[in-house]
Amino acid sequence: MTLVQPSSRLDRLSDAPGELFVYGTLQFAVVLEALLGRVPAYIPASTPGWRAAALEGRVYPGLVAAPGTAAAGLVLTNLTDQEWTLLDSFEDNRYELREVALSTGGHGLAYIWPDGEVRPEDWDRAEFESLHLQAYAARCARIGPRLAAGEPKGE
Repeated sequence: MTLVQPSSRLDRLSDAPGELFVYGTLQFAVVLEALLGRVPAYIPASTPGWRAAALEGRVYPGLVAAPGTAAAGLVLTNLTDQEWTLLDSFEDNRYELREVALSTGGHGLAYIWPDGEVRPEDWDRAEFESLHLQAYAARCARIGPRLAAGEPKGE
């Protein structure tokens, strides 16, 4: 994998970004494999006070504050610096990378959706898997090598 230039979101973090909490499309091994060429180690977790919201016009969710709920997902525990940079380039520019509390008792980083286009219902993982996963993973397989080479993700 070629080293990519760090994005501004990662520049704001310490030299060791830590663990990444994923709650949407990055929970799927086929998506991680398409983007990174491997499936990083992970543990199941949730993040209290947040939900994975369906977003208007998008097949992927956004993590939004929701007191009294908890978004289920995975914590990716052994991402390399290059993988962090690639995933950061992959994520929509609207996301904010922030620390969140995890059900495991620790903290991790997560891509938070700031506002707008948030639908009242939660993102439906099963619906995504049955209707969109195959095409989404194929798209990730096309753009992953470009991101690894430091190119934009455009189709």
